Parts: sequence; C-alpha cells; structure tokens
Amino acid sequence: MEYKIENIPALKIAFIRKIGPYGSENSSAMEQLKAFAIKHDLFDDSCIIFGIAWDNPECTSPEKCRYDVGLVVADDFHSSDNGINTGMLEGGKYAVFTVKHTAEDVQKAWTEIFRELVSNGIQINLSKPAVERYAAKMIKEHKCEICVPII
Repeated sequence: MEYKIENIPALKIAFIRKIGPYGSENSSAMEQLKAFAIKHDLFDDSCIIFGIAWDNPECTSPEKCRYDVGLVVADDFHSSDNGINTGMLEGGKYAVFTVKHTAEDVQKAWTEIFRELVSNGIQINLSKPAVERYAAKMIKEHKCEICVPII
C-alpha cells in the first residue's frame, strides 16, 4: 500500500459520539452528522469529515468502544443542537493512506496499514487515534483516507 507523510494541523470539529461495538452504528452517526451539516450549511465542497475510533477493540470491550464522527468547523463555531459536541482534533504527523470508499476496501486497509508501517520501520504514535478522513473532493472520486499518527 502506498502512503504519504502529512502534518495535519489541530482542527476544531463538531462531532457526534457513539459508544458501543464498531460497525453499522458508525454509519448512522455519520448520517446524523451529515444532516446536521446540511441544516447549518456546512456540507459543501470544502467540508472534511473525520471518523475517529478512540479505542482498540482488542483491548477495550466492544460495549465501551468510543467512535466520534466529526466535521471540521471554524474556531468560532458553537452549536446548540442536542447531541452535537465541539472539540479539537489534535494535530501532528500522520501516515495517510488513500483507499477506495467502500466498506470492503476500508476494512481491508485497516487490516494492512499497521503491518505496512511497521515493515517500513515507521513507529506508530499510540497516544493518538488513527482516523478516517472524508474530504468532499475525495468522496466525489469514491475515495477516503486513513490517517495513522506516527512519531
């Protein structure tokens, strides 16, 4: 798999948190966030959405796994909508893998990317979560990115 190294800046996000096993519920949180973004005129060609899996399901019981789906917003953005939180996505150095935006390809990438990085001598930063990045321009090409924090 090919990847590039990118410094991602710290970003303010409006997000929805789901707690429970990773899977189909993540996509319902994504649809909720998209509806929120459309309602507030935030869903345009420049929008960037992140899917953030905070917990490793091999170490955390599935019912306690946290998943956030967040939309990059302006620093002065505030939301009064129920279930919409705001926070910061920590910036830093990431290995960025571009993958086809299908459930099968994303799942396959998740099983291969860590092995790829380790085999190339890249050290993963375990203090930050890996994230899926969905930029509007990439989605139009049926692609998304998996961003893995590295040292």
